[in-house]
Amino acid sequence: MLILDTDHLVEFDRGSDAGEVLRQRLENADEEITTTIISAEEQFRGWLAQIHRIRDPHQQVVAYERLQRRIEFYAAWEVLPWTQKAADVLVNLRRQGIRIGTMDLKIAAIVLSHRATLLSRNMVDFAQAPGLSVEDWTLPES
Repeated sequence: MLILDTDHLVEFDRGSDAGEVLRQRLENADEEITTTIISAEEQFRGWLAQIHRIRDPHQQVVAYERLQRRIEFYAAWEVLPWTQKAADVLVNLRRQGIRIGTMDLKIAAIVLSHRATLLSRNMVDFAQAPGLSVEDWTLPES
């Protein structure tokens, strides 16, 4: 199973050069491709904060359109939930003194609980989680 981190989802959705490299690699993958509820939370928090900052309701139209597209985007993906097993893994990672952001730690916990591979550009932080398989698929294969 391949689990996309938020940064890979953003590139995939934007259709950037990195996103196109990712799209091609995913098309050739033989594994199930998913993301996490944590990535959805990160993105929705951002969109909702943006909407909240805009006072003119007419200017909110574009922000709500983007939020609508984000909802439709996630509806097309399998989104792995936050489970008791993932929570247990998170507690264990914290006991080990892993010092990365809470959201990244939660994503790592979900990935580890599924014995999957995380696709992320954030190699430095995720490399701190013991046993976590992480790769950056926005780079062309060598």
